[in-house]
Amino acid sequence: MNLTHMSAGLALSAALGTTAFAEDLKIGMVVTLSGPPAALGQQIVDGFQLALDEKGGMLGGQKVELIVEDDELKPDVALLKATSLVERDEVDFVVGTVFSNMLAAIFKPIVQSETFLISPNAGPSTFAGKNCNPYFFATSYQNNQNAEVSGMIANAQGFESIFAMVPNYQAGRDNMDGFKQTFEGTVTDEVFTPLGHQDFSAELARISTSDADALFTFMPGGMGVRLVKQFDNAGLSENMKFMSVFTTDETTLPGQQDAAVGFLAAGTWAPDMPNEANTAFVAAFEAKYGYIPGSYAMQAYDTASLIDSAVAKTGGDVSDKDAVRAALKEADFTSLRGDFAFNNNHYPVQDFQMLNVVKREDGKFHTSFVSTIVEDYADSFHQDCEM
Repeated sequence: MNLTHMSAGLALSAALGTTAFAEDLKIGMVVTLSGPPAALGQQIVDGFQLALDEKGGMLGGQKVELIVEDDELKPDVALLKATSLVERDEVDFVVGTVFSNMLAAIFKPIVQSETFLISPNAGPSTFAGKNCNPYFFATSYQNNQNAEVSGMIANAQGFESIFAMVPNYQAGRDNMDGFKQTFEGTVTDEVFTPLGHQDFSAELARISTSDADALFTFMPGGMGVRLVKQFDNAGLSENMKFMSVFTTDETTLPGQQDAAVGFLAAGTWAPDMPNEANTAFVAAFEAKYGYIPGSYAMQAYDTASLIDSAVAKTGGDVSDKDAVRAALKEADFTSLRGDFAFNNNHYPVQDFQMLNVVKREDGKFHTSFVSTIVEDYADSFHQDCEM
């Protein structure tokens, strides 16, 4: 190549580089938007979109093209949608999923393509320890943690015996393990139901004769609505305490209503958490969407804020994967839940709270902050991660 051709080639490379920085930032989202769990996925979409709207459709100074896909709560569909986002759409980030089994389905093709995968909800133990990955971050929690905190709450409440029930998939098993890790009393029964279980009559009959002080459960979405209503209809609320993880929350309370008032929960956040950023978020969310946001929406809003901070730190150049990873790891944004940092395994270190269900003066229901149970709480698997 002569000097003229070389100069032209360098000029073209520079022009292409400038153009690449000016291109839209592509973000793919894989969440459940079908069937009874659709409310969970919709909260994630709405929370992320609110953050995007507040930033003028841009994150880190880059215009965003958001592509939302419904995994239909089917692993094969989730895999197909995620693969398409990476290979056809060539997205810069994938945000997903709601359920841990969906995350397991999409994990490999995304991280192997060296595309960053950020979970706004699912936090399985699978990727928190030895299988941690430099291209995976979770802005939510590690599944076991909320259940571990539930065990701490049960101890503080003086419960000596617990009937424990979860759906039989990764998040359910993580929650069962987490609760047993910290609860100091006796677990009278461990029941694993099918995912999507609808009729709890057989389980409620066992609960009624268990002599347990309380029920601990993890039943997200429609499962939680059915369980709480059937628990109340069976008259069990009169003699047994109900404590849970993601069973009585802002996605299920519109269906549970008065049947859930007073029920205990563990979490990192509630709509009435007393900080300025959160107060503004909840007001803006209700004004835009007409319903009270839950943790799914909060975590999605935080996910958008995280991406915003990371892209800004790289000057919009998301082609430098090491720089993007370092910027994500810094977590230089204001989380709606308060203090937030990433551990070595890219799962959060954060505070956990005791919550209970309340009814607002306008007749709407939500979880409410009671007290902080543990501060700067790290998951139990990070020491096995070599990052």
